[in-house]
Amino acid sequence: MGKRLTKIYTRTGDDGSTGLGSGERVRKDSPRIEACGSIDELNSTLGVLLATAGLPGPLAADFAAIQHRLFDLGAELAVPGRVVLDDGDVSALENLLDQYNAPLPPLQDFVLPGGNPAAAAAHVARAVCRRTERRGWALARSEPVNPASLRYLNRLSDLLFVIARVLARQDGGSEVIWQARRSSERG
Repeated sequence: MGKRLTKIYTRTGDDGSTGLGSGERVRKDSPRIEACGSIDELNSTLGVLLATAGLPGPLAADFAAIQHRLFDLGAELAVPGRVVLDDGDVSALENLLDQYNAPLPPLQDFVLPGGNPAAAAAHVARAVCRRTERRGWALARSEPVNPASLRYLNRLSDLLFVIARVLARQDGGSEVIWQARRSSERG
């Protein structure tokens, strides 16, 4: 596992730098640290979803496993050149997508975030995941990034959208459908 923290503050970051898993020091606002921070935020958002949404057992287990893969992805980004995720991880998300999407009715309109607290939390996680993916692509413009990791984030945001749709239907609920303003309604 490596070093264990016995002291939480080190003062080494007071100059605006932070250490990567490789030992290299980089600016705290570097694209790599932005990507790592976004992964951390996404994982925290999933933690809130798991802790507060009352997810059914299988879904809770699926998202607990996803949290572990996100931690792996954060570790991958913290050590330049390290590869942890692979196409098997992407396929696992695709399988979950197929499983959870199958019973849903086809989309006819755009869906607004909401429906109930669980669905809204899944939509927040989806939006954070999309931003995390953008941070990964920003990093990939200047440094090598595992392509499977970027695909993983893309599939995860899709899965979170599907899960929001599933959760909106809990307890007889429904999705909130966007009602576009008609040009005749403008003043």
